[in-house]
Parts: sequence; structure tokens; C-alpha cells
Amino acid sequence: MIVERSMDPRWLSNAYLVADRVGGTAVFIDSGAPAEPLLAAVDRLEVQPTDLLTTHAHMDHVANHRLLEERFGLRVYAASDEGVEGAEPLGHGEVVEAGDLRIEALRTPGHTRGMLAFVVDGEAVFTGDTLFTGSVGGTGDAFDDLRRSIMDVLMGLPHELVVYPGHSEETTIGREWDENPFVRVWRGADPEGTERCHVEGAEATLVVWGHDYDGGGKAWVRFRDGRDAVVGGSRVTRTGH
Repeated sequence: MIVERSMDPRWLSNAYLVADRVGGTAVFIDSGAPAEPLLAAVDRLEVQPTDLLTTHAHMDHVANHRLLEERFGLRVYAASDEGVEGAEPLGHGEVVEAGDLRIEALRTPGHTRGMLAFVVDGEAVFTGDTLFTGSVGGTGDAFDDLRRSIMDVLMGLPHELVVYPGHSEETTIGREWDENPFVRVWRGADPEGTERCHVEGAEATLVVWGHDYDGGGKAWVRFRDGRDAVVGGSRVTRTGH
């Protein structure tokens, strides 16, 4: 398996070309990064792209869908509830085969309702905006969905699998099991934090503070009514006690 990546300099969003071999078959996973590096890789590797797999429908992951679809006549796949126009629906456990590539879709809602991760040849998993290196995706009101997607689905994969996230650098399942501060609290390795904070004026408890892919912070907070959420660090005012 060959993986080529393009990353947008503003959004830090990744788009990938995955090929079975030089001169073989390839697929794209997401398209929100500049297309030129991936198009150059298609020519350099002399591969034939057949499919475009969509983790989720946010603009920083689908910006060049139409360009790639029209250039190569691709089949586009996405979860049925992501609203990707013209996409063939993929559900949990369904498989797409492209050349010698075997790609299994895993439903991982939380950041969006229909988020999909893709396990390729049992060697790598493309996690979209569910799991990042050292961080996780923001949730809105879907905190429990995100926790289940990470702990019950992704952390159940072999720890040697390489993780190609929707933003920034790659990691492995094992590294995130050992080092990701959100995962460590979810699995009981570290205690929940008790620091008081404010989230855009609302009182909350800061359960976990971690670094995000953009160099800022990411926080798991618990509001006074018991609701949990994962929010960007810029929304959190820490009180230090």
C-alpha cells in the first residue's frame, strides 16, 4: 500500500491518495487539501484512481470533490446522512474493493452524525475528524457518540495500525492508547480533572485539557447541568482552581 498526502496550509486538513502498487489502482480519501500534489502523485505512480471516499462533508474535507470526480470519473462514497451530493451510501462494516485494496468503512459519529473511518488492508485507518494525534474532534452535543466511536470502535483496532487523521500528522492506534489525554481518561488510566472554567461565560469543569492539531488547545468540559462536550481551547477561560 502506498499513501500520498496533501495538507491545506490554512485548514491543516488532509487529503490522501492510496494506491495498491505502482502502476496499479488508487483511491482518494477526502479532498479538502490542494489537489495538485495528489495529481502529481497519480502521474508519478502511474496509477488509475477509481473511487473517492468521504469521511465527512465539512468543506475542509470536500472542497475538491467535484474536480477529482470529473477528472477521473470517480465513484464517490459517503455515509447516507452526510449529505454529499451524488455519493453512494456506505454503512458500518461495508467494504469497497479497488484493485488489490480492501477498504472497510467504520461508522464513527461524534464530530458529525455520519462520520466514517476507513480501514485499508488491515494496515492503516483514516479517521477523519474523530481522532487526531494527541487530540479528538469537537462534539457539540454528541459527546457520548464521540467517546463510543473512539473507545469502542477505533481503540478496538490493532494497536500497530497507522492512523491517518483528517488534520495534521499521522500516528498509530497504540500511541493514542498510550498518550492521548482524552483516551487515557476514558480508559481510566488518568483521573478526570476538577479545575473550574468558563466556556463562553458558562460555568463548567475542565475534565481534560490537551493540545489540538493547530497548535491551540482542546478541552473536555462538563457543564453545571451535567452535559459533557469537547470544545476548542479558545472558547475556554481557565480559572486555575
